[in-house]
Order: sequence, then structure tokens, then C-alpha cells
Amino acid sequence: MTDLTPELQVAVRLAREAGDVLRAHLRAGLSVEHKTSADDPVTAADREASRLIVQGLHAAFPADGLLSEEETDAPERLGRERVWIVDPIDGTKEYVSGSPDYCVSIGLSVAGQPVLGVVYVPATDELFTGVVGQGVQKNGVPVGFSDRAAYVVSVSDTEFRRELFRPDATGTLLPGMVPSGSIALKLARISAGEADVTFSMSPRSEWDLAAGHALLRAAGGELRRRDGRAIGYNLARPHLEQGIIGGRPDALEWLDTELRARGMPTAHLGLKETAPAWAALPEADRAALRGHPGVFIRHAGDTLLALLVLDPETRVVERAEGDAFHLERLTRDVTRALGPLA
Repeated sequence: MTDLTPELQVAVRLAREAGDVLRAHLRAGLSVEHKTSADDPVTAADREASRLIVQGLHAAFPADGLLSEEETDAPERLGRERVWIVDPIDGTKEYVSGSPDYCVSIGLSVAGQPVLGVVYVPATDELFTGVVGQGVQKNGVPVGFSDRAAYVVSVSDTEFRRELFRPDATGTLLPGMVPSGSIALKLARISAGEADVTFSMSPRSEWDLAAGHALLRAAGGELRRRDGRAIGYNLARPHLEQGIIGGRPDALEWLDTELRARGMPTAHLGLKETAPAWAALPEADRAALRGHPGVFIRHAGDTLLALLVLDPETRVVERAEGDAFHLERLTRDVTRALGPLA
């Protein structure tokens, strides 16, 4: 692989500078807005840190594409082989609540694959860096996966609170679960051996995952979609349609088996007939909805739990069916992806 030392140095510098911005905003006091719901906040700190990072990357690497959660997407990135993918605050909800569980996330994708990741935690001054083929460091010290036998499963605190913390007859829904906020930080901690594996039920976006995915790959692990397919980057629509699963290889395969056995749900947004989840639709719906651009489901394997059919342009709901709990979860995921439904 091409030497990425200059890229890593620039990304580290910008991540630390962005961390200074975030700490300064905390000291001055935050003004919080919301994009789609109370679970989706944004602050002036997000925007200022994003500008700092994007401008710094463009100055250092003007030929590269750029994608940031807080910037207007520029279609020219689609023609670039190298694209920086940035989340200035992954875990904004935690940031505004005073939790230390947020980070600055800067990843570099080459030909659709994450190859470099920097995750910086301003609250604790922890810096995770990695390049595929060269390993992972935490605060300049080489780190890697743990070898613990009892896996630590890092899960979304929102999903844990709303859905995962429902003990079954054995007293636990899934062994080893530890809830936390930022997905980028989850992936960084797994790459450093502080946890072993993670998954989500709700979809994520490229900026949530790129840096952490690069760190996992640098450590020898992987991140993929819940249906087993690979995650690509620098797509025209930079949002995954479903939940994710990733970690150190043995823990990843164990968790995948556990989730399937327990029927753990995931959403699939913008469902197409080429996706494995298409099999969850009843036969009549598979015929009626073939080619429809607005099919959204929540499912567990081939079991359909909730269905939304809507016009993706007007967001007018044409059908809403299924278990009330799962339909509410699916509606939340669709709203975060598309905005309020009509």
C-alpha cells in the first residue's frame, strides 16, 4: 500500500484541533438544535469542527474528495478515488448531555474501501490511529484485539435502553452487552482490545463508520452489513440501508450466530428485490412491490416484523403494517433517513 504517513499526520492534527473546538464550545455553553428528532441533535460546535477539518483536508490534499455529515454533499466526490469521510462529532447526543462518550472521526476511503482511520476522544484525550496493513495505535502505543474468552459486546445505549434490555428466561437477552454512545468510538475500542464486537439494529451512515471500519481492518477484523454483505464507501447515497455487525473475527462469527438464533431485528430501508431481506415479504407483496422505490421493512431473518411503503419524494405513506413496537422503530429509522413523513 502507498505510504500514508503524511495523510495520517494531517488527520491527527485536524482531529486534535477539532477536539479543542469542541472543548471550547462546552466551556462557553451549547445551543442545541435538532434535525429530525430529540435523538438527532446538532450544535454550532459540529459545524465549526466540520469546517476546520474539511478546510484542512482540502488544503493538504486538494485532489481528494470530501464527505462530512455537516457539509452540503458535493457530487464531484463520486469521481474521486480517494475520499475523506468525516464526522466532526460522532455522539452529539452524548456531547450535549455532558457524557465523555463522543469523538472526532476522520477516515480515508480509497476505491470504496476504508484504509486509514483517526478517532479522537476530546473528553479523555484518547487518540486511536490506524492504517490497513500497518496496525493500530492508541496514544502512540501499538494495540490490537483482546484474547478474552468471554466476549464484550458493545451496543448502542439507545437500542439497549429501548429494546435490548429485555431479559429472557435465562436472565439475559445477549451475554456480555455493554451500552455506549458513539459507534466510531465503539469500533476504535474494539480495535484496541477494549471490547470485542458490536452490532446495531438501526442503519448507519458512511461518516459514522469509515474511520472505525479502517481501524478494525488495520487490526485484522471486519465490519459488514447485518445480512452479510460488504460495506462500500463513497456511494451516491452515503447511508447504509440496514444495521451493521463487526469486530475481531472469532467474536464476529459468534455474534452473527447468536443474532440469527435469537431473531434479532434489523431495518432495511429502500428494499430492493436483489437484497436477501426481500424474502421476508409475503409472496403477494413481492409481486406487488417489485420495482417500488419506497419499500421499508423491519425484519428478523425471513420474518417480517413491520412494513412501510411510501413515496420517497413526497414521503406520503401508502402502507403501514406490522407489530406496533417494530413499526414505531422502523418509522423512527425512516424519519432519520428521509425526514418527517407525510
